[in-house]
Amino acid sequence: MNEDRTILTVDRLSAAFDTEGGRLRAVENVSLALKAGSILGLVGESGCGKSVTALSIMRLLPRPAGVIESGSVHMNGQDLLGLPAERMQKIRGGRIGMIFQEPMTALNPVQRIGRQLLEVFEMHRPELGDDAGRTEAAVELLARVGIPEARERMGAYPHQISGGMRQRVMIAMALAGKPDVLIADEPTTALDVTIQAQILELILDLQRETGMAVLFITHALGVIAQICEDVAVMYAGQIVESAPVKALFKDPMHPYTRGLLASMPRLTTVPKSPLPIIRGTVPALDQLPEGCRFQNRCPHVMDRCRGTMPEPVHLDDNHWARCFLL
Repeated sequence: MNEDRTILTVDRLSAAFDTEGGRLRAVENVSLALKAGSILGLVGESGCGKSVTALSIMRLLPRPAGVIESGSVHMNGQDLLGLPAERMQKIRGGRIGMIFQEPMTALNPVQRIGRQLLEVFEMHRPELGDDAGRTEAAVELLARVGIPEARERMGAYPHQISGGMRQRVMIAMALAGKPDVLIADEPTTALDVTIQAQILELILDLQRETGMAVLFITHALGVIAQICEDVAVMYAGQIVESAPVKALFKDPMHPYTRGLLASMPRLTTVPKSPLPIIRGTVPALDQLPEGCRFQNRCPHVMDRCRGTMPEPVHLDDNHWARCFLL
């Protein structure tokens, strides 16, 4: 399904939050290219800026604190950041769908599931006609994402169904506008392992069926290996490595990527032996170091890392990393 045509381009995007202590930049110079019909993974630890990147693309940063400082986001050549709010509202939920991280907070707790799904159809699918046509389409979509007794579930409130079912409702709402691009922000968080596998399989099946492009955000490299074709590794608000999935797993270039891969259990791991860890934590936004942001945790840190930000070094056209070791 993968094509060479790039459908969504994020170019040097920087986003920040105004706080009582001053402006804190959460995302800095992030560039991504999502090809039509492909799945691009965005991976990194919690707090590294993945969700802020997604919300910036959708223009959903909380106002007035959230600010897009610079950069551009283009979809099929159209500048999304420069669009009037009304035009962007038509694209959001229509041409770009989003599965949010926590469905219990993303769904309206006082509206029935069917009503929330019908609202998407009313805004983005006028061809469905009257309420009867929209209702049938909603029931069909709920059944398609694996919700049993879909017609009865239309009348349920979010708290009346399980976490896995709520996530399926979120996926149905994200797909209701027949998007060209789907942003999935950690869609399996807080679900048990069996349900996680079902949700991943569902997203993969729907992507193959519809041909949409997917930006899949996660902290789990195992998920990236399972469903993605390309991957961007994020750390402290920056992309530190970008590559095709096979190349990244075979030959990781950045010390952070190597640390993430080393911390994954494998079939060859000696039973009950401790896994390697990346010592320390991601620096807070108000404590970002000069130079390389991974310096306080890197086993290969050099003096130059502490004063100068490394520029991306290209191994080939599709694989680069931001590190002086290269």
